[in-house]
Amino acid sequence: MASGIATVWLPVEDMSRAVKFYGETLGLTVKNEGDDWSEVDGNGVTIGLNARESTHGGAGGGAILTFQPDVDLYDEIVRLTDAGVKFIDEVAQHPWGKIATFKDSEGNDLQLFEPPAE
Repeated sequence: MASGIATVWLPVEDMSRAVKFYGETLGLTVKNEGDDWSEVDGNGVTIGLNARESTHGGAGGGAILTFQPDVDLYDEIVRLTDAGVKFIDEVAQHPWGKIATFKDSEGNDLQLFEPPAE
């Protein structure tokens, strides 16, 4: 039985660009940085940035990380858009919350999530 998430690995093409995106653009703490492997703290979950092997053909699917901003969802969308992040579509409204989907610097899918107001 799984007791939680230990680490999420994301493939990256350009390590310094990815570390800058997760550290500066998203505002997460970079725990360590290397050429082939870097780690970012996602509120207690380690996000491992794993350099792609040169034989890999590029981004195309994979894990989706969902972040819950500590401010209003739309305020965070504005902040990220001002930082150059491109959102894929309008905010999706669901009974279980709102989702805003965007790409990281390496083409991986990311989302912002806001639960419904109680």
